[in-house]
Amino acid sequence: MIQKVPLTELKNRMSCFRKHMDISNPDWEMAVIFSKINLYYFTGTMQDGMLIVPKNEEATFWVRRSYERALDESLFSNIEPMNSFRDAAKSVNKVSKGSEESKLPDTVYLETEVVPLALYQRFQKYFPFKNVKSVDSQIAAVRAVKSEYELSLLREAGRIHQHVLEDLVPDMLREGMSEASLSTELFSVLVEEGHHGACRFGMFDTEMILGNVCFGESSIYPTYFNGPGGKLGLCPAAPLLGSRDRKLRKGDLVFVDVGCGVDGYHTDKTMTYMFGSSLPQYAVDIHNKCVDIQNEAAAILKPGTSPSEIYNTIMNKLDEEFLQNFMGFGDRKVKFIGHGVGLLIDETPVIADGFDEPLHEGMVFALEPKKGIENIGMVGIENTFIVTSEGGECITGDNPGLIPVF
Repeated sequence: MIQKVPLTELKNRMSCFRKHMDISNPDWEMAVIFSKINLYYFTGTMQDGMLIVPKNEEATFWVRRSYERALDESLFSNIEPMNSFRDAAKSVNKVSKGSEESKLPDTVYLETEVVPLALYQRFQKYFPFKNVKSVDSQIAAVRAVKSEYELSLLREAGRIHQHVLEDLVPDMLREGMSEASLSTELFSVLVEEGHHGACRFGMFDTEMILGNVCFGESSIYPTYFNGPGGKLGLCPAAPLLGSRDRKLRKGDLVFVDVGCGVDGYHTDKTMTYMFGSSLPQYAVDIHNKCVDIQNEAAAILKPGTSPSEIYNTIMNKLDEEFLQNFMGFGDRKVKFIGHGVGLLIDETPVIADGFDEPLHEGMVFALEPKKGIENIGMVGIENTFIVTSEGGECITGDNPGLIPVF
């Protein structure tokens, strides 16, 4: 049975978007949305098409493929078929007194972060806008504050995440298994438990199947991915999942940083395990300090506080010795300690310097203080939190990590 996004949700989202546009760009006249993630957010279906949002008229979702599926899945009130942009253009451009009188404004607002130039050029052939402005920040701001409907899906994703990583993974670890084997087994278990099977990122040209599943120093191996951890992956052409060659040995740190999603909405969680024997005490102490940092940041994850305030509050308390290899390893460090999460795992705002807009209740963040240790790997933790007046509500579990598997 298809679980449809309620019509009230879709209407509220469009209403919020229009309000954001009216405030940030009072003279806006038309926005056009192409990306499947945003199309799903506003229409409840992820089809090939475009959503045209005029300022003073009803929005229309023009669908190339599949119109039939869009009607099956979506409660959006205005869905029309098109074979090409020409079909939509005929409707948008009305004929008056025997000649076409364009209803197009001079400026269109587009997702400039994701719309390729070639796609825009094909679109512009039939929709000859003179100027393009970005609508990315306005959409991101609307998506950042989750409704109760969205939070219910996130809580379910968090429940699955906690159960699998805290309860099931320890029994999956076997001496001699490869990182790739653990990754594929973990993916299968997550899907069995209710994970929707995808880990979506907004980061440009980024592929991800599951996340980082690493043994020992694999978790600090260099990677293009903008996160504190690393991984070797299957090969240079597919630095994903985990290595077939790196086998689990006694004394290894096991680092599992993966996403889990339900009906489009993700949580992000990192759990660590000590296989066969304990780590050196200094490594355990560093890990525990990362857990303390997570808890301190979560306590101030409240409406009215800014992400930059949280970031600087944390970073200014850390001494130079601890800051070495904090949030990465060597010169491969990231400049954040957390990030928004929802339909994408890497949403805005980010818990980092420069994000000064105050938080709102219902925003959701993954907090991930981590530190690389030579000859051991990446210790630390990550959990997903909802912003509340009492501080961050953790929805992915409270196990501090370094779970012993002896």
